[in-house]
Amino acid sequence: MTRRDEEQTDGAAPQPAVGLTTGPEPVPSGEGKGPGRRPPQPFYRVPKLYAEKLDAGYPATEAMVLHALTLEIRDGEVVALVGPNGSGKSTLLRALARVLTPRHGVVYLDGKSMREWPTREVARRLALLPQGPTLAADLTAEELVRLGRSPHQGLLGLPTREDDEAVRRAIAETGIEAMARRRVSELSGGERQRVWVAMALAQEPQVLLLDEPTTFLDLNHQLEVLDLLRYLNGERGLTVVMVLHDLNQAARYCGRVVVLREGEVYADGTPAAVLTPKTLREVFGVEGRVLEGPEGAGLIIVPVSRA
Repeated sequence: MTRRDEEQTDGAAPQPAVGLTTGPEPVPSGEGKGPGRRPPQPFYRVPKLYAEKLDAGYPATEAMVLHALTLEIRDGEVVALVGPNGSGKSTLLRALARVLTPRHGVVYLDGKSMREWPTREVARRLALLPQGPTLAADLTAEELVRLGRSPHQGLLGLPTREDDEAVRRAIAETGIEAMARRRVSELSGGERQRVWVAMALAQEPQVLLLDEPTTFLDLNHQLEVLDLLRYLNGERGLTVVMVLHDLNQAARYCGRVVVLREGEVYADGTPAAVLTPKTLREVFGVEGRVLEGPEGAGLIIVPVSRA
């Protein structure tokens, strides 16, 4: 989705044109099939996340990283944010997660301004896995996963049966049972990343935001993490938004790709629609070919030279 022309009232739930579905308008008793029945009327699905005309930057500088950026994330999507360094991918992710407050504009979660949600409720609905997360202490894998239950616990933080079940399920779904008692510092990069994903799942969020989840991983572990995210999307209905640098992985694992350039949405759509030679040239500064990949691979992007 690119910029919108219409103005929205600050704090009011948006009425997006995307995600439109149709259904029959309710009719009074006695009306049904036949000439008198009113035709189906459109109704709107509230986006899971909606960023409206965001201007965002960092306190250390007056410069804006995002410029009037508008983006809608629909429930159950797997979305890749791609673009060159400095294009605003991580900044956008942080703004969507309420880690970074935009200078102007509004982020909505389930149709309600993010500013109106209590922090604990945001954490129950949305989890952020930053790039290269660090530990405050040398915890075991299971202890780290249990930290994900914090938004669901009371003042004393005493674990409940629901907490134990959520942790058990997160450990099982990410396949880390064998390493649950090991210290995270002893794990490989791929194993550690799965533990972090398990911690995010223990929050039982509806949306998972990830900043370059495959960074510093070898190819085998990159695919392992991305396969896990695709599984969780299918099994849990988890909405996934992730920053990726590898365009081939974005094309293979994501149904939608949002291309950022200089803090704005350059293109937004299916991988085949937006990952084109023109995009490679105008956004990434390279000449390249986009080929049809083998079964299961979608597209193959082949950089040829600098533009």
